[in-house]
Amino acid sequence: MNVTIENVAPCKRLLRIEVPAQEVDTAFNNTAQEFQKQVRLPGFRPGKAPRAMVLKKFEPDILAEVKRRLVPDIYRKALKENKLSAVGYPEIEEVQFGKGVPLMFNATVEIAPDFSLPEYKGLAARAARNEVSEEDVEKALGILRDRQAKYETVDREAKEGDIAVVNYTGTCEGKPIIETAPTAKGLTEQKNFWVNIAKDSFIPGFSEQLVGAKKGDKRTVTVTFPPDFVTAALAGKEGVFDVDVAEVKERSLPAIDQAFAESYGAESPEKLREGVREDLANELKSKRSRDIRNQVIKQLLDAVTFELPEGVVSAETRNVVYQIVQENQQRGVGKEAIEQQKDQIYSAATAGAKERVKAAFIFRKIAEKENIKVEQQELNMRVHLMAQQYQIPVEKFVKDLEKRGGVSEVYDQLMNEKVIKFLEENAKIEEVDPQELAAAEAAAAGAKA
Repeated sequence: MNVTIENVAPCKRLLRIEVPAQEVDTAFNNTAQEFQKQVRLPGFRPGKAPRAMVLKKFEPDILAEVKRRLVPDIYRKALKENKLSAVGYPEIEEVQFGKGVPLMFNATVEIAPDFSLPEYKGLAARAARNEVSEEDVEKALGILRDRQAKYETVDREAKEGDIAVVNYTGTCEGKPIIETAPTAKGLTEQKNFWVNIAKDSFIPGFSEQLVGAKKGDKRTVTVTFPPDFVTAALAGKEGVFDVDVAEVKERSLPAIDQAFAESYGAESPEKLREGVREDLANELKSKRSRDIRNQVIKQLLDAVTFELPEGVVSAETRNVVYQIVQENQQRGVGKEAIEQQKDQIYSAATAGAKERVKAAFIFRKIAEKENIKVEQQELNMRVHLMAQQYQIPVEKFVKDLEKRGGVSEVYDQLMNEKVIKFLEENAKIEEVDPQELAAAEAAAAGAKA
């Protein structure tokens, strides 16, 4: 086999491959022999038909099978002999193929970037010295109480902490809001809408203007939509709402007693508090770990520069765009609004995809150097968990994964997680005051903006 290689791009190579006619003929003869053993021809028992008759009837099929097997096999050998690490699938262009002649074809393939690893052990990270306080526990218990709150209709004026049930119509610049923002149908008109009378509830400044209102009252509520309002067309503009108060409801919270504790699966109020404290501690631990990992990953990405395979980045960009669109739809953002933001979405997706792809190549190299591996048992366990999560029978989920080549994706995901954990365990961590860290993060965010 003769292979010549041309650099098409920093991470793309063109392989011109030539295989001697003798090797092609050997593959043809072996395949013809397999056909001879398997085919059935009238008057002959299976496998007993003369070779000449088999060739006469099946030669085109034999040639197609030889080509199907030989081209990818030769391509893989060419990669191995030339120590090329391919990513993705090659573009194969056939130049010549047939009996008695050399096989010649071109394969254009993207390859993994060549780069030297930066120092990845002892990366610096700052972590807040956080502990769960009594105030944190009380706040969390308050959230649990809110979930069991009861609302009773009262015949009095609304006050802070109440719920006002209202009917309203909204205008902006003298026109129904929907004319200014077609996606904001819910802000144009609502019936029996519950407004929590609390600071910044609903639209900032709206609920405060309902204090003192009672059933049957009418109010004109004027607000200024915040600059970062979710509906961009309304940001910074004034909205006027004609509001009819249908009801005033008083909220009552349950006591933290035995019944309340048991409703959340705890043996007693004391055990409930212990459980809440433990959950908060675990949340702090998880956040600390995420913060450290984000810091060391950023340092790694900043420490080395190399070209990325365009095809891999494009494929990852499509994945990120899909995720962003899905998240927006789940938040209730309409198709029109998503379409209006498609340029920003694509730009953000491209930047995110480049970071993911770059990190994946770095992680892979660290895994090779540190001999970090994913065991088959770990892979099986993750696949089983994913099947349970999607509520799909394991056998069907595995078949679907294999069909679309998804097993390697799960493997890479597990490998990346192991490498990130390795980086965290080997990081040099500085414990700092939470306020100091928050101030530093805010300053960094301001500088970036």
